[in-house]
Amino acid sequence: MSDEFAPILRNLNLKATPKRLAILEILMNESVYMSPEELWEKMKRQFKKIGLPTVYRNLEELSDRNVISKVNHPNRQLYYYFCQNQSPHHHFICLSCRKVEDINFCGLNELEKEVKKKIKGKLLSHIMQVNGLCRHCLNKEEKTHKI
Repeated sequence: MSDEFAPILRNLNLKATPKRLAILEILMNESVYMSPEELWEKMKRQFKKIGLPTVYRNLEELSDRNVISKVNHPNRQLYYYFCQNQSPHHHFICLSCRKVEDINFCGLNELEKEVKKKIKGKLLSHIMQVNGLCRHCLNKEEKTHKI
């Protein structure tokens, strides 16, 4: 697995260190977003000496270069997710089971018009994340409240 990440990292002027490759491999094998602390716990099994600051630093470098996605949670903690979809899109975040799903809708044109018209500004970039409950968690919650 890590063989496919090494060229990507090198193209972004990042060294393909064992720890960076391990972070990417762990995130790629998860279907949910993870906290730095959760990643650190998993990485401690593989690396005897790894500090939480190292995990944070690598996560920030990888997210700054769009190798991984950052999840801004309502609890104000940052989480991270490896998204294999390289085309422009947004994410739906389930706040219950932590699953991340792609949303292929983007209202960028409407946003650009609104910014230009109301603010007289220019949109340079955007990040959109939609938080909610996935179908499975919503069904579970509805059943719980009916009892």
